[in-house]
Amino acid sequence: MIEGLLIGLQTAFSLQNLLMVIGGCLIGTFIGMLPGLGPMSIIAIMIPVAISMGDPSAALILLAGVYYGAIFGGSTSSILLNAPGVAGTVASSFDGYPMAKQGKAGKALTIAAIASFCGGTIGAVLLMIFAPALSSVALLFHSSEYFALMIVGLSAIAAFAGPGQVTKALLMTVIGLILATVGEGALFNMPRFTMGLLDLQSGFGFITLAMAMFALPEAIYLVLKPRTPNTDGGGEIKDLRITAAEARSIAPVIGRQSIQGFFIGVLPGAGATIASFLGYAVERNIATKTEQDEFGKGSIKGLAAPETANNAACTGSFVPLLTLGIPGSGTTAILLGALIALNVTPGPRLMIDEPQIFWSVIISMYIGNLVLLILNLPLIPYIAKVLLVPRTYLIPFILFFTLMGAYIGQNNATELLLLVGFGICATALKFANYPLAPLLIGFILGGLLENNFSRSMQLYDGVSFIWERPMTLGLLIVALILIVLPSYRARRARIAGAADGDSI
Repeated sequence: MIEGLLIGLQTAFSLQNLLMVIGGCLIGTFIGMLPGLGPMSIIAIMIPVAISMGDPSAALILLAGVYYGAIFGGSTSSILLNAPGVAGTVASSFDGYPMAKQGKAGKALTIAAIASFCGGTIGAVLLMIFAPALSSVALLFHSSEYFALMIVGLSAIAAFAGPGQVTKALLMTVIGLILATVGEGALFNMPRFTMGLLDLQSGFGFITLAMAMFALPEAIYLVLKPRTPNTDGGGEIKDLRITAAEARSIAPVIGRQSIQGFFIGVLPGAGATIASFLGYAVERNIATKTEQDEFGKGSIKGLAAPETANNAACTGSFVPLLTLGIPGSGTTAILLGALIALNVTPGPRLMIDEPQIFWSVIISMYIGNLVLLILNLPLIPYIAKVLLVPRTYLIPFILFFTLMGAYIGQNNATELLLLVGFGICATALKFANYPLAPLLIGFILGGLLENNFSRSMQLYDGVSFIWERPMTLGLLIVALILIVLPSYRARRARIAGAADGDSI
């Protein structure tokens, strides 16, 4: 390991590779800031550039820099415009956007930058220490465990609902699961619920639905309430720094979610999206009653948790890619294709046969996270000025990127019609005080849930996998606890309130 680290240091600190890190981080950050243009698109475009370099280490360092740079920068549009174009930053908008509306855009971006840096850096440390061991742990997860993990994700849905809105959140989750069934099924390669439309054969696009749930209703809301100021904090961007008390408050959150996010990222197929949702849900569930009430209204813990978790998971996803040759997400699947095109075979022997590639990528992650922090912190006052753009300009800006993001996502004009239809429905639901986040979570997890459940049913000829695989049973018990715990805590609070009323 020491010898590998020295080789990695020597390779990563060459002038060419340092430029690759900086270039990848710059490209990724600015692409991530544009809603609808995620890391998958830009990495796919840049693969020919990377292959033309001829040096596998430099190519992978560049593409990895674009990947975690996009995750790092993706929070900007979520926080400022409520337009998450990258699935891993959806949860960042739950508290980041309310903070921006309160005139705390600078503080929100600062917290996001620090949490992202810490999550990515701690993830890189854990990657260096645990990569060889975790490769064997990742192999223990089969389809049944992934099915149970999706159930855990859905069971934490109450964390995304406001007070007294658990029923509404569950209803929206069911709608999300229904939308996820449109297109070809997991068991049979036949279209379903497509109403005969070929454009729906591959299902609804995530970008289209994300924009329809968050960005388009925001633009419509701005039109319907034109006299409302952009922020409640007036025309001045302030509170760029976080106080010592706020730093102490988010430090344990960052520590916990760096570890949790990394280990979720290690699991092939889990990725930054699930890590961010679970990170947010866990922190809300373990918070005090007073802190729980702040979640969804501008909680700094609610912003720090998903930002830390998604960056740690992004780093963790390189474990199955480099040590097993298994892509942990769509983006790492593209990276796997790039590695194969460069005549590099990822797997258990990569660390032994080509240590300069394995260790230089890990070392570059330290450098990359530092570069991202140095790039982003000085730019925060300027980025936050997006909120000061007059409303007459801001509305077309949001609409342009929303429509462009939806169209580029599928390269299909039908997506624009779906975007408008879903956007109008989402606006009505928003005015009716229905939480929109659970719908998107149900949609994201629905496909994974169905695919893994179908495979488990085929392998075990029924549902016997639930009790035959102890890890699956354990995860389902955790899910049950997450379902029961909020109801139990609410019941205790009601009993305590009634007792206080009787004593008065």
